[in-house]
Amino acid sequence: MIPKVSREIIDLGDGRSISIETGKLAKQADGSVVVQMGNAMLLATVVSARKASPGIDFLPLTVDYREKFAAAGRFPGGFFKREARPSDSEVLTMRLVDRVLRPLFPDDYHAETQVMVQLMSHDENVMPDALAGLASSAALALSDIPFSTLISEVRVARVDGKFIINPSRTQLELSDIDMMIGASKDSIAMVEGEMKEISELEMVEAIKFAHEAIKVQIAAQERLVAAFGKKEVRTYENEKEDEAIYAKVKAAAYDKIYAIAKVGSSKQERTASFAEVKEEVKALFTEEELAADGDLVSKYFYKINKEAVRNVTLDLGTRLDGRKTNEIRPIWAEVDYLPSVHGSSIFTRGETQALATATLGTSREANQIDSPSEQGEEKFYLHYNFPPFSTGEAKPLRGTSRREVGHGNLAQRALKNMIPADCPYTIRIVSEVLESNGSSSMATVCAGTLALMDAGIQMIKPVSGIAMGLITDGARFAVLSDILGDEDHLGDMDFKVTGTADGITACQMDIKIEGLEYHIMEEALAQAREGRLHILGKITDTLAAPKADVKAYAPKIITRTIPGNFIGALIGPGGKVIQELQKATGTTIVINEVNEEGVIEILGTDPAGIEAVLAKIQSITFKPQMGEAYEVKVIKMLDFGAVVEYTAAPGNEVLLHVSELAWERTENVTDVVNMGDVFQVKYLGIDPKTRKEKVSRKALIARPPREEKKE
Repeated sequence: MIPKVSREIIDLGDGRSISIETGKLAKQADGSVVVQMGNAMLLATVVSARKASPGIDFLPLTVDYREKFAAAGRFPGGFFKREARPSDSEVLTMRLVDRVLRPLFPDDYHAETQVMVQLMSHDENVMPDALAGLASSAALALSDIPFSTLISEVRVARVDGKFIINPSRTQLELSDIDMMIGASKDSIAMVEGEMKEISELEMVEAIKFAHEAIKVQIAAQERLVAAFGKKEVRTYENEKEDEAIYAKVKAAAYDKIYAIAKVGSSKQERTASFAEVKEEVKALFTEEELAADGDLVSKYFYKINKEAVRNVTLDLGTRLDGRKTNEIRPIWAEVDYLPSVHGSSIFTRGETQALATATLGTSREANQIDSPSEQGEEKFYLHYNFPPFSTGEAKPLRGTSRREVGHGNLAQRALKNMIPADCPYTIRIVSEVLESNGSSSMATVCAGTLALMDAGIQMIKPVSGIAMGLITDGARFAVLSDILGDEDHLGDMDFKVTGTADGITACQMDIKIEGLEYHIMEEALAQAREGRLHILGKITDTLAAPKADVKAYAPKIITRTIPGNFIGALIGPGGKVIQELQKATGTTIVINEVNEEGVIEILGTDPAGIEAVLAKIQSITFKPQMGEAYEVKVIKMLDFGAVVEYTAAPGNEVLLHVSELAWERTENVTDVVNMGDVFQVKYLGIDPKTRKEKVSRKALIARPPREEKKE
């Protein structure tokens, strides 16, 4: 039977379009769509269990995004020709979609839900990650899963002052903005991206432009649902509620929590005090009541705790640790802490601490990117580690988490545009979070800046970062600078902003409430700028400018470019020349062929070794020019001349024939020159008779006048 297929078109207004189609593929899923832009096609499916697992009090949502190599007509790299664990770029796309979708499910919906998006056909002019949010929302809209607020996501760029929705990779390379925005018809939900020092106003303009495009995409989803037919939303078991228990918990706990919150205390003191209040509340219930409704008591306590803490800030303008809303926690920082690394720093802000290291290498250490939608390499990359001891916990270690990938990527994007384009090094930053009470990714940005400057990397400008929060009850609002971990969980907006003294370099924003007005966002960004500049001052107080050179034990890197036809001579038969040269000089030599030229990278800690390599390159590539004079040294005496070596290119030898020694007739070579003599010769090119190079000493000597013949 021919399936019923429905299709909607989204016009991007510049000759490009996006289509959403359903009814043909994956019909046993609760919802499925195919989204196409150009030749890029994504299949999105969604399935949700009919019942929640016992004891689950949260939404077990999994968003999975994969790019199939077959979609680009390619084979997976490596020994096993099969896609394995997701790449970092796929993980980042999963996080972008998850962060928008998760808050929009009903609070009491706890059935396991899986959203899967896969790239089935790739178009090199389309970046598929920008379509994943649209595809996910459309699949949910067509299902019977309780998900009523449709969303979409777009990428926005700016080229020559003009905003572009879902640019190609080529356009993105010319852009000063690369932002992903997720939103519903009424509200912005997520912003993430990197910028080249734009202002707060420009950032808001880009968000508004993206929101208008998102509204068009949501309207297309609504038309698709109307045309295909919306399934009746499934019924599910709601969370149990008990107003009497809630009233009892609130009466016992609210005032006590409010009193603790307004005092201002450390994380450990505050946690212990809240725990005591919780135990007092539980003591009001019998063992039988706790066995039956203990989960409700805990849930209501958390809810009341959140309400009380929020009200302290809105009522009094003070926060859990006693700070004012715009106050930054105490900061101290230190560089050159680790004695053996190329660059290091500690950055501590309140109870959050990051230890960063910078490692310098050649292009051989570049991070290779090989995915169906992108191939290339990164010469600057950052890895972020968040061990459980940083929060005083003992947890099993299960590899790099999605959170670590996301936070590391944000910090990398914050810093990367401040690395000079002509920096010869491949740079790896590693941030170890040693303490965490909020804003560890921004501590990573600050520590990364200091580690880079300590390593002698001549950053264009230093970068700082700050995490901001927002609390609002609809009528009142408070913007919080440098948020704590607790404030992150209880707030209505969490956004991180990084930048230099002159503009924003990266941002990440999650908005947890609908209908946030733009003027509040603008005020929050302005307050973030004040905090960012304050933190930047602490960074430059620690280290005012990058160190003039790399450390004595760090590798120095020198680059040279040689004609392509000399590459083989430098490598030698079977790599013999370059291998022996590396062994003799203690250096690492990397040769890359670029535009028919050889770009040579010489990495070493011994200046003498680097100089020896440069001398060898000079020797191999030395090519004397016709008519030019060169200094030479006699290295061998022959009956018919002297073998001389160019002092500027040791190893380059040429015969100085006896007839070219002097104007006078020379019987013995030793009458004019001897071993070790240094003098100038003129290069005369190739002798047509001998087919060998010819040089002359006498050509640089004034010819004596001829004696007149006597009659």
